[in-house]
Amino acid sequence: MSDFLFDVNLQQLPDDYLTGDWHVADRVLNRSNPDSTLARATYFHLQPGTLQVQAPQQEETGKWNVQRDALLNRPYLELYLTQEQTRALITRLRRSADGRQSQLNLYFQSGMEMQLTRV
Repeated sequence: MSDFLFDVNLQQLPDDYLTGDWHVADRVLNRSNPDSTLARATYFHLQPGTLQVQAPQQEETGKWNVQRDALLNRPYLELYLTQEQTRALITRLRRSADGRQSQLNLYFQSGMEMQLTRV
């Protein structure tokens, strides 16, 4: 990944910055069920309202949206899968100037942390 990624102001984050194909670069499970689709995920495909998650020998389709808290306008990614519903605080989003490369950091309700990359 390029060294030239710039932080995006999360309070003004457009939802379309999240759409596309994301690969799981790193994760810390903490209290998460290690057998869940999200804990084993290797790939996320986000299109407006539609979510596809791939894990080894498993694929699941669901929905997603972005919600913001009323006080600080922090963005949360809400994920709705067949067996799992959760939300994750978007803690950081970095993008290249042309928008082709991105890095997304998520902190889930379960304590799981995940870093996604798009190249």
